[in-house]
Amino acid sequence: MSALAEALAALESVAGRAGVEAGVARAEGESLAATVAEPNKGAFVDWAAGAGRPAAGGAEAFFDAAVRGRRFRVAPTPTMGLLELERSAQAPAYAAALADVATAASTLGTPDPRAVGNAAMASAAQLGGSSLDVRAPLGLDRLDQPRARVVQPVQTPPAPEQGLDKLDQPEAPDQPEALDHPEQKVVEPVETPTKSVAELLGELDALTGLADVKTEIHKQAAILRIEGLRKDAGLGQPTITRHLVFNGNPGTGKTTVARLVAGIYRALGLLSKGQLIECDRSELVAGYLGQTAAKTADMVKRAEGGVLFIDEAYSLTGDQYGKEAIDTLVKEMEDKRNDLVVIVAGYPGPMAAFIAENPGLESRFRTTLDFADYSDDELVEIFGSMAEAADYDTADAVLDRLHAVLEETERGPAFGNARFVRNVLEAAIGRQAWRLRDVEKPTVEQLRTLDPADLGPDTVDIAGEGA
Repeated sequence: MSALAEALAALESVAGRAGVEAGVARAEGESLAATVAEPNKGAFVDWAAGAGRPAAGGAEAFFDAAVRGRRFRVAPTPTMGLLELERSAQAPAYAAALADVATAASTLGTPDPRAVGNAAMASAAQLGGSSLDVRAPLGLDRLDQPRARVVQPVQTPPAPEQGLDKLDQPEAPDQPEALDHPEQKVVEPVETPTKSVAELLGELDALTGLADVKTEIHKQAAILRIEGLRKDAGLGQPTITRHLVFNGNPGTGKTTVARLVAGIYRALGLLSKGQLIECDRSELVAGYLGQTAAKTADMVKRAEGGVLFIDEAYSLTGDQYGKEAIDTLVKEMEDKRNDLVVIVAGYPGPMAAFIAENPGLESRFRTTLDFADYSDDELVEIFGSMAEAADYDTADAVLDRLHAVLEETERGPAFGNARFVRNVLEAAIGRQAWRLRDVEKPTVEQLRTLDPADLGPDTVDIAGEGA
């Protein structure tokens, strides 16, 4: 059995213990593996074999999965996000299993240093919120064989009892100690509180920049909290539309904020689950009329209880297929209005045209949040935070080099903002791996340290690639 096949099987095993459908977990793992391995020549052959897929059509399936999985290089998978929001006892193990899938994927085909960078960032995205206190850096040895990871749950302190956090649930009881062989462990169900409004708003406030967005989300949370209290008291309340429009260029934090909104709405009792399901036109529109309605309805069903986040929603305008998707979406929003929130995102101008496409959209999307581009200083801060999350150290000289790169980079509507600096970091991690290729036993310091040279002269071109 290949390393990828073993990693996917382990992921399914953890999913079973967490009460997650094996097929859902496998789909996430396969997409994550494909997006990590995308730079490796011939990776689709090994990917198809590891995923147990037929060789025929393997390349097309691989690249389709890679496109779907690109969002997992920067944010948790839907399942990982939900387990973390619920403080599931299995969240650390699921995050570690996803990280092992990413590591195994970096070895598929002919390894390329860029795949090491992809794996590092994807692992950090999954491990970031899972209460793991050990995040082993991705060393060169991972190009040959996955390294074992030590996982130990860490207790999260309760939020102070004041303000919005009065809606919190009781503190979770202590968790049983981790065993050496989790596959043999019998886990008893434990009632654990989900994240509170105060905790989630704290995570929002900790994000770089986005001052106006933070203010509006705080305002929305306060309004919706009072609406709930009035309802509980038997008082009348106006109908407040919970659906949102996020205007902004790529990489300005729209998806990250949408994930926090999903958690906040759940903590306020407005949603039953609080998961975030991301999609775009390709995941809503089918190849023939009549099929799109079913495809859109299926996507909405996955998001029920949480938030459906439609990126570049304006791409649904202009043809009959997109119109069918919009009409279906409006109907589903009405049918599931008590347990579904839809957030549509994209460039400001086209988004206005999208909302005007259907009267049902205009009546449901009344709140718009504008996400401004990041300044150079904010992008450097984001780069440092990303590097730290992936267990890499960046000296002042590295950050100075990034400042120079940003000054050299043309800023247009398609500039990637945080996506740009993530691509820079992924490329730098790959160059570091290549730089250390002949060092038989790199020290921990060497494995952690990025040099200015790792942000090479071709950084601007490389940073324009990818998700």
